[in-house]
Amino acid sequence: MSIDPVQLTADLIRCPSVTPDEGGAITLLHNLLESAGFTCTRCDRNGIANLHARWGELGNGPVFGFNGHTDVVPIGNRADWAHDPFGAEIVDGVMYGRGACDMKSGVAAFAAAAIDFVRNTRPNGAVMITITGDEEGDGIDGTAAILDWMTETGERMDVCLVGEPTCPDTMGEMMKIGRRGSMTAYFTATGVQGHAAYPHRAKNPVPAMARLMDRLASHVLDQGTDHFDASTLAVTTIDTGNTANNVIPAQCRATVNIRFNDAHTSDALTEWLRDEADKVAKETGITFDMRLKVSGESFITPPGALSDLIGRAVKAEIGVDPVLSTTGGTSDARFVKSHCPVVEFGLVGRTMHQVDESVEVAHIHQLKAIYGRILSDYFA
Repeated sequence: MSIDPVQLTADLIRCPSVTPDEGGAITLLHNLLESAGFTCTRCDRNGIANLHARWGELGNGPVFGFNGHTDVVPIGNRADWAHDPFGAEIVDGVMYGRGACDMKSGVAAFAAAAIDFVRNTRPNGAVMITITGDEEGDGIDGTAAILDWMTETGERMDVCLVGEPTCPDTMGEMMKIGRRGSMTAYFTATGVQGHAAYPHRAKNPVPAMARLMDRLASHVLDQGTDHFDASTLAVTTIDTGNTANNVIPAQCRATVNIRFNDAHTSDALTEWLRDEADKVAKETGITFDMRLKVSGESFITPPGALSDLIGRAVKAEIGVDPVLSTTGGTSDARFVKSHCPVVEFGLVGRTMHQVDESVEVAHIHQLKAIYGRILSDYFA
């Protein structure tokens, strides 16, 4: 009996799996895949639920992998929702609920496609599914934990498709063959507090911080590369917490976020940030401290066999030629890329993280068909 991806999407949406809570979603998929003959292992770490499922034996042919997540972002103000965020209501061919777009529908589509495929085809090789409950959070105990377990136990994928929503507006229009790196720098400038009427007796960190932020924001990191747009740096906050208009504060804090292409590494950018802070410190006498968080390095899976395979399947099923892109934020592909070639393809992401997040029911069926064709062509 064929697995209905729409019903499975609804079942998953009704699991309140707001990160890092499992909410029953991983358990639901575990039971479903195990009943279909997949060997399932929970790879939980530090309270995060993760699932590894494999049909077929390693060493008897190629291994195709799917990756996705069942955790979702918080719903925000419940009163702003016109539909129950965990109700999976269908109105005029559209299903509403948190995770409808990002990405319980994608997980449902590849799980349903994989189950139907192995039941009907029994390929010479293995199909692997990895699902985490920690993509919307820090990510360090999610897909990374699954891959660590796979390394320890000898599990492997030859290629992987991440089912994130990749299409901006139209079903099938885009796949992601890489992602920009992402890092955040937190600066603290320290001077000497004093009376605003006697600035010569103080050492004001605010102008120094403004000077540093202007230098960073005015700097052109690059002009783009073959597969990436130009890298960007955004100043996201400058703050002293000072409520008094006659006090020069002792400290000022600022944050910048950098999205960088394959012309850079986080180490090289860190060195540049420190060098710029040191220059301003020497010019002003203000001390700068910097704390960093690197969310992921830039990576690219060069156009080739995997992207061609996905593109042909999309064209065959819905008549669209997807463009190859590296736009957007980070995803768990940043972890998978160190294990095997990885490409992302999924639904229209227009409503992800929004109030009344939704997915067109017809698109879920289309995505299952595309994933099924990818599997058929890969093992042909």
